[in-house]
Amino acid sequence: MITAMVNTSLQAVDGVEAHVRAFFAGHTVEAINHDLGPGRREAVPDLRILVVGPGPRAGCWAYVTAGCWPVTQKAGHGLEFVMTAQVRDQQFIDWTAMVAHYHRGHQLDLEHSMPLGEPWVPNSTCDHLLVSLPYLHGPDLEHCPLPAARWPCPLVVDPSCDLRRDRVPPSKRPRST
Repeated sequence: MITAMVNTSLQAVDGVEAHVRAFFAGHTVEAINHDLGPGRREAVPDLRILVVGPGPRAGCWAYVTAGCWPVTQKAGHGLEFVMTAQVRDQQFIDWTAMVAHYHRGHQLDLEHSMPLGEPWVPNSTCDHLLVSLPYLHGPDLEHCPLPAARWPCPLVVDPSCDLRRDRVPPSKRPRST
């Protein structure tokens, strides 16, 4: 039984990675087995962060989780996440992994936010991430068919300001890139 779950988990992670590579054809894609640190790796054991370089689909970097779906899915529906930035930076890889771990314990969904613990960039008031649909990349990235599942839905995590401080509903806030 455990072997079947491990195989299904790895098939899902491989399926997400294949979907991302196909969607971003013509871009470089690096798969990083991210170590979340002591006690955290077990929460999202097969986590990979896919680092997608600029290319024909987008002139920016994308950081995509592969490994959230198997540990959080319900009835074949689950989530993966994509973060977009203008540069390649280890901080974005770490934050994307942090989203995966946070999601495991808090079940993120549309219009949820999570604290970063620091500003997105120096001197910024944006210190949270907001979960939204991947508008920049569209529904072709959003819907990822997997064997024995309906699909995971990659969602975007955008930098945002503290919702309590701003008092602006997520649907009324301008999009950040």
